[in-house]
Amino acid sequence: QEQLVESGGGLVQAGGSLRLSCTASGRTFSRGPMGWFRQAPGKERESVARISWLGVSITYADSVKGRFTISRDNAKNKVYLQMSSLKPEDTAVYYCNSPTATNSDYWGQGTQVTVSS
Repeated sequence: QEQLVESGGGLVQAGGSLRLSCTASGRTFSRGPMGWFRQAPGKERESVARISWLGVSITYADSVKGRFTISRDNAKNKVYLQMSSLKPEDTAVYYCNSPTATNSDYWGQGTQVTVSS
């Protein structure tokens, strides 16, 4: 059974840091790449970062490159997103999922990140 549980969001001042966690189970996580996405109010969901099963291949959206770091612990079925130098435009609900997930696929509840200026 698919399950994605995101946590670690909150309210932070600009320039601050947060670490998001995703606990995943089911086919989505099993020996496959994982990604973090975000959706700001009134905007489409966008990909933020992705990581391959062994962590060898990692990519970031240009908007977060150099500030965010994705990692995973396969033994714990977890994916992390370390966010630093946060900006107000990073405010969004953050989700984890397979990088190929579409709106028709299962998504967790997400975790809200709010960055104040």
